[in-house]
Amino acid sequence: MKGLILSGGKGTRLRPLTYTSAKQLVPVANKPVLFYGIEALAAAGITEIAIVVGDTREEIKAAVGDGSRWNVKVTYIEQDAPRGLAHAVLISERFMGSDPFVMYLGDNLLNRGINEFVDEFVRETPAAQILLTKVPDPQMFGVAELNDGRVVRLIEKPKEPKSDLALVGVYMFSSAVFESVKRIRPSFRNELEITDAIQDLIDRGLPVRPHLVQGWWKDTGKLEDMLEANRLILDTVERRIDGSVDADSRIEGKVAIDAGAVIERSVIRGPVVIGPCARIVRAYVGPFTSIGARVQIQESEIEHSIILEGCSITNTSRVVDSLMGRNVRIHREPVKPSAYRFMLGDNSEVGIRT
Repeated sequence: MKGLILSGGKGTRLRPLTYTSAKQLVPVANKPVLFYGIEALAAAGITEIAIVVGDTREEIKAAVGDGSRWNVKVTYIEQDAPRGLAHAVLISERFMGSDPFVMYLGDNLLNRGINEFVDEFVRETPAAQILLTKVPDPQMFGVAELNDGRVVRLIEKPKEPKSDLALVGVYMFSSAVFESVKRIRPSFRNELEITDAIQDLIDRGLPVRPHLVQGWWKDTGKLEDMLEANRLILDTVERRIDGSVDADSRIEGKVAIDAGAVIERSVIRGPVVIGPCARIVRAYVGPFTSIGARVQIQESEIEHSIILEGCSITNTSRVVDSLMGRNVRIHREPVKPSAYRFMLGDNSEVGIRT
């Protein structure tokens, strides 16, 4: 099998951060979201991967390279504009040839990987296999209707859903899908919808297998989901202290501190990851927080947040539920509110006063 990762979206729900950074490269637990998808494909034995890229193509290429760090070969396919998931499949036909493939949305996370789904697909050889999970708001997703365990209908973002089974952002296809994507027409969004292509497979009498996902799945396109994914992954970290921690600091629970990081007169309460060359002085870093490389935190409190590389946070009382882009500066001028909530793009600066 081959792999197809989609990384061409604009990430409008994560602006302003995504004005200057690809949404698939925003880190969760100090690792870009996109890398989790590559790792999942590699762990399933897939070594030939195409990545569909758009406006952020150069940033994606610089981060991923040729794929050798994962022992895979990466090819890039350029998409001129976001024209739908099925369009991404269509432009990958030459790369895929007659091989079956896994399509993985680059901003999605599955905590148990895809090995069992790939094994099932290879064993059963359907035209397509879709992963489903129950959601409280199915009108926000592509939704599947089942009858006696068979997929009978798929609808993209239905106004009145007849099912709470949403499509997870991982699909498996045989080469039969290429005929289907050529047969469908753009939706009202002027996009070629993957749900329409899969529905065409069903209408042609080809087998489409559903698989209900056990465990969590996250689409990290929104701030709340990004923070929740960070929380879920941090909960799996193992304690590791490779940096410098002075005698006046306290490290509690599952905390991973990279080499070159310095902790002085501070409390770090896990689960937390702290990147290389970060410096935390007279501060508190609370549970479910990721601190990137070269971050400086002094006399501040941070909890349940993602702080990207190069940030500086000084003399703030309490920062919670926040995502801060690279090189953000936050400093206090003289007032002391009880809490702040931020979503800031790269190179921002915030001065807090009365």
